[in-house]
Amino acid sequence: MHQLRQLFENTVLATAALAAALLAPTAHAETVATVASPNDVLTVELDLHEGRVGYRVERFGEPVIETSALGFMLRGSGKLERNLALTGQATRSFDETWEQPWGEDRFVRNHYNELHATLTETVAPNRTFDVVFRVYDDGIGFRYEFPEQAAAEEVIIDDELTEFALADPATAWWIPAGEWNRYEYLYNRTPLNQVTTAHTPMTVRTDDGLHIAFHEAALVDYAGMWLRRTDGRRFRAQLAPASEGWKVRRALPFNTPWRTLQIADSAAALYESSDLILNLNEPNTLGDVSWFEPAKYVGIWWSLHLETESWATGKKHGATTANTRRYIDFAAENGFRGVLVEGWNPGWDGQWFGNGYDFDFTRATPDFDIEALSAYAKSKDVHLIGHHETGCAVSHYEDQMADAFAMNERLGIDVVKTGYVCDAGGIERRLPDGTIAREWHDGQWNAGHHLRVLEAAAKQHVAINTHEPIKDTGLRRTYPNWVSREGARGMEYGAWADPTNPPEHETNLVFTRMLSGPMDYTPGILSLQGRGQAIQTTIAKQLALYVVLYSPVQMAADLPENYAKHMDAFQFIRDVPADWARTEVLNGEVGDYVTFARQDRDSDDWYLGSITDEHGRVLQVPLAFLQPGRTYTAQIYRDGDGAHWEDAPFEFEREDREVTSTDVLTIRLAAGGGQAIRFVAKPQ
Repeated sequence: MHQLRQLFENTVLATAALAAALLAPTAHAETVATVASPNDVLTVELDLHEGRVGYRVERFGEPVIETSALGFMLRGSGKLERNLALTGQATRSFDETWEQPWGEDRFVRNHYNELHATLTETVAPNRTFDVVFRVYDDGIGFRYEFPEQAAAEEVIIDDELTEFALADPATAWWIPAGEWNRYEYLYNRTPLNQVTTAHTPMTVRTDDGLHIAFHEAALVDYAGMWLRRTDGRRFRAQLAPASEGWKVRRALPFNTPWRTLQIADSAAALYESSDLILNLNEPNTLGDVSWFEPAKYVGIWWSLHLETESWATGKKHGATTANTRRYIDFAAENGFRGVLVEGWNPGWDGQWFGNGYDFDFTRATPDFDIEALSAYAKSKDVHLIGHHETGCAVSHYEDQMADAFAMNERLGIDVVKTGYVCDAGGIERRLPDGTIAREWHDGQWNAGHHLRVLEAAAKQHVAINTHEPIKDTGLRRTYPNWVSREGARGMEYGAWADPTNPPEHETNLVFTRMLSGPMDYTPGILSLQGRGQAIQTTIAKQLALYVVLYSPVQMAADLPENYAKHMDAFQFIRDVPADWARTEVLNGEVGDYVTFARQDRDSDDWYLGSITDEHGRVLQVPLAFLQPGRTYTAQIYRDGDGAHWEDAPFEFEREDREVTSTDVLTIRLAAGGGQAIRFVAKPQ
């Protein structure tokens, strides 16, 4: 019996040793290239092991990303990942500061060190590709570059083999990818090893407190990237599907999007590292875009979600001439530049969801006099905001969009909200033979569609605010008329969803969705009421959202009659700008709370917004962001002493006090609440 037991134990040990060897292929890997960030915070190492290439990321010498594979599954030629050799490498440093025409910060620094590595197969057909890493102190971006070569004229990609293997256990905030509702899910908070397949940005916090956000930049003529957990803490890029069966088809030469990792000590620093996404995009290709003016707007929208009015024509039709004139008057009286009108055009009667073939974007319904309303708005220094809901009949929309944008320019409609309401995978694409294929919202074809829209709109000086969009990957730098988008659960879910948006929702958005770029969240519901259900917020929190959730087209979403009942709170919405010179994140934790300070681009005033989840908090906020030696009047809009999102959401206080940069404010946030402050600079 003893001999049998000893034999069994020896067999187990031998098996374990063999398994360990098989699971550790990098034990004898050769580091063939290295690049560090400008201040040696992050280091990327490129390894080769038995002809396979992988990369590693360290921060101050500690592993962040363990050896992770690079490569592709190619149609007709199998994997492009084996029998590789490094056949060239080059490094360079880059440092510039560029100016945004609009944005969270007027000036953006772009400072990185770059590694350009060329990899070539050592066996036929001897294909070659490059991997380019740009390493910043607060993150990295890397992409593949396919040059012209004799081995192929095009590449058909079935999927990427790109991996991200986290070194340490972590908590993840994520939404599922590949599901019907696009990006419109509540965020999951789970251990990293419970993630299935996630959309990006996906944010993680390691057990040691390091924050990492995974995303991509410059998604052009390529499929969007999902993250699929393959084992433990190892993730692999999975590309959004296409109707042909493959994921991407490109002629050579071409570059993939950048795969990005934002890496920071804290949640607050993570948000401030989001310039990485912008910096990895190409500079402005449109030239002068001063015709776009960041601004706030109102419109015929919230009533449609309340079902007191309708998109469809008939007795409840919201988009009538008389109703729109009422909104134009309200906008003019309160300093709002825009009036959004949904339901203005034919196509809304009947079943249009995922079936938008009846939409006409150049003609109004009989009860909406678009010519007279545009002239009336102009007389009041107000602009109509267009609405192009496609119902996912996207080729049908492309047939009309040039004429539609020309009409918009003629009528002074310089911002258009587009929509793509259908289930994921339901985008309509007309093939050359006239048959219809169905594509994903984040597939390669639809990525190209959005750029075609931007280019057509830019010719007519029209800016685009996309709903049910492809995700933001920083292309607003290249196309500054792509001013905002949805891409998450917006305020309308507070009106009718079950479950509704919980108090933590916006504090999740800040450190996930908002890392990618502006969101048209449509805040400012001071009635705090949806369709038969309460919105889980306080009045003060609704005000704070104007500072916390950035968009250069920012809606005051409630009904005019509801604002008339809360004029003291409404004053902040009237005052707050939609464009900023500087942004600072003063504190925050993912899903818990956050405080922003932003400086108005057109004055010396600052604005502060602080929000919390379902828990009340007391925060100490230094005002060091204010100009030293200058006095400001702090116009404070805060939760009342008994405020609570469940039973006292309307408890609200408004007060003034004088402050300087040396002061520290004690900010009390009720459960589900917030605080908004305007700091008005006194004359020097």
